[in-house]
Amino acid sequence: MAEGGGLLLVGVGGQGVIMASGLVASALIAGGYDVKQSEVHGMAQRGGVVFSHLRFGPEVASPLLSPGSADAVVAFEWGEALRWLSYLRPGGTLVASVERIVPPASCADRRTWDLGYPAVDRGAIAAWVPDARLVDARAVAGSLGNARAANSVLLGILSTMLEVPEEAWEAAVAAGVPPRTVDVNLRAFRVGRTGGLAPAGTWSPPAPPVPRPVPSIEITPAWCKGCDVCVRFCPERCLALDGDLKAVAVQPSLCTGCRLCELLCPDFAIEITRPALPEDRAAEVATRG
Repeated sequence: MAEGGGLLLVGVGGQGVIMASGLVASALIAGGYDVKQSEVHGMAQRGGVVFSHLRFGPEVASPLLSPGSADAVVAFEWGEALRWLSYLRPGGTLVASVERIVPPASCADRRTWDLGYPAVDRGAIAAWVPDARLVDARAVAGSLGNARAANSVLLGILSTMLEVPEEAWEAAVAAGVPPRTVDVNLRAFRVGRTGGLAPAGTWSPPAPPVPRPVPSIEITPAWCKGCDVCVRFCPERCLALDGDLKAVAVQPSLCTGCRLCELLCPDFAIEITRPALPEDRAAEVATRG
């Protein structure tokens, strides 16, 4: 994409799609391109659809992309990757995290994890998009110390496709993320840029389903202001407010991992961690080659 092109960044509210789009724009401007950017979020905050169009080149008049015109689609969530595939041009590249943020309405049976939501099928994606670069970005960033740096992993992958100096990318990341997260975001970016991710077609189907272990509920009391949102919206009534008006897990064994409390918490005080499953390990092996 030395002469310019179009990018589409997509995900759900709370994943940092708009921030990531701004970082890409900053890096491209530093690389000498004219850049136009537009995003749609509004009522999509904290769990809804968020997307950002970005076009760059010697001179750009409009940021908007039409279906079948994007050189690359960067998806922060699996369902959104599928939703926006029609915008990818023939021969374009899909950069996507295999993380699934399942809306509670898609949980047909939360006790058995029977979900009315698209499963991760890397083989099918490889048939549709030969250049599909898939990774569990949240898991990779988590291994570096902060799962919220997942978007930097994807930007690192994207950076290998654009004619922009690495220094410009790292300067954009350092300037655009919260100051206390600069180090982990730079490390996540470098892993994405140099990780040598395997093509999607190397993936093999996961093992048959097994009984799901109970997820863990991590609550940071210092961040909780007792707004009661998580308590009211938890489908299984796992949470309550204690005497100090801090959220606590009163029935953690009932947690199904729907992550509704995590997605709706305005202060990022809750993190739901699902224990690794056989299919996760198979996907990790395939991703890292």
